[in-house]
Amino acid sequence: MQDSKKFQTGKILIISFAHLLHDIYTSFLAPLRPLLIDKLDISLSMSSLLDIFQRIPFLLSPILGIIADKTQVRYFVIFTPAITAVLMSLLGVAPSFIILVILLFVVGISSALFHVPTPVMIKKVAGNKTGKGMSFYMLGGEIARTLGPLVITGAVSLWGLEGTYKLIPFGIIASLILYVKLRKIKISDDFKRKNKQIGIKQTFIKLLPFFIILACITFFRAIMKSGLTAFLPTYFFNEKGETLWFANSALAVLQLAGAAGTYFSGTLSDKIGRKTTLLIIIILTPIFVWFFVNTEGLLSILILILTGFFLFAPGPILLALVQDVAHERPAFINGIYMTMIFLVGSLSVVLTGILGDWIGLEKTYLISAFIALGAIPFVLMLKTK
Repeated sequence: MQDSKKFQTGKILIISFAHLLHDIYTSFLAPLRPLLIDKLDISLSMSSLLDIFQRIPFLLSPILGIIADKTQVRYFVIFTPAITAVLMSLLGVAPSFIILVILLFVVGISSALFHVPTPVMIKKVAGNKTGKGMSFYMLGGEIARTLGPLVITGAVSLWGLEGTYKLIPFGIIASLILYVKLRKIKISDDFKRKNKQIGIKQTFIKLLPFFIILACITFFRAIMKSGLTAFLPTYFFNEKGETLWFANSALAVLQLAGAAGTYFSGTLSDKIGRKTTLLIIIILTPIFVWFFVNTEGLLSILILILTGFFLFAPGPILLALVQDVAHERPAFINGIYMTMIFLVGSLSVVLTGILGDWIGLEKTYLISAFIALGAIPFVLMLKTK
């Protein structure tokens, strides 16, 4: 009983480290996009479909959540980094668009198997500091997306685009490390319950209004976030004429700033409230995006840092909100949330690609910043604890 209220730092760090290892590889697509566009002679719109196929398996997240509520999910966390590493390292050697689609679709399955249960695991070991636990978890993911562009750019520089397969062994070693660290760890008997649970249908109906609010918040911010995370290297490389190193380094800077934002936001939400923290972030982010587009040189990089800090900050807060209401079937509820997030995110990437082809990425960023303000009324609709 005491452990259920205690913030178990060791277990949280291990899970966060697993998140770091896994997401380093899933972050390869955006930095490779300019090179894949040139190699396969595809448009921005067509390249954005790759994100859709990578995210389609997340539609199965609720089903995976039901499984996770009844099984030993630590094995998902152990083995999926190796599977993801192998497939993402093969993107550079893919000879056609169809092969890329297949690789990314299977990566999506592996990623869903990892991301559905892990926030629930964090909730179990974070005690009464769920926001802080989610900050540690999201920190691992954001640092991964900082390191990922640098790792894949370095690999391309050393071995060429078709030599990225040489990164495969590192992912396999990572899973071996996780096997040693996680194989004996049981978290609340891997989500088995002694008490009778509320039915799946009743759980879904009960939380539907809550998820509609979260979906609207996510939707209005989605184009802005997707435009920066998926197309920032393309923006600098194709529209600004910067080098690939500069373009991918800018993405790394954005992600590193986002890591700082995720670390502080969840902890802050434990202290001043989820709703208040989220409202501040939702208002400030579009302002910084607008300034980023309208500045040049060093000042634009400084604004990019502030943009990244606030752009990713809602992540742990939203995860904490989901876990705050997840008293029954937590993995299933998190699965619904993951499905919603990745479905909205996928559609927004495609829309961003279409707008980018039509009016250019710079104007797309400005429009997306204006649209993002539409999330404010829905944040105000959230009920405080």
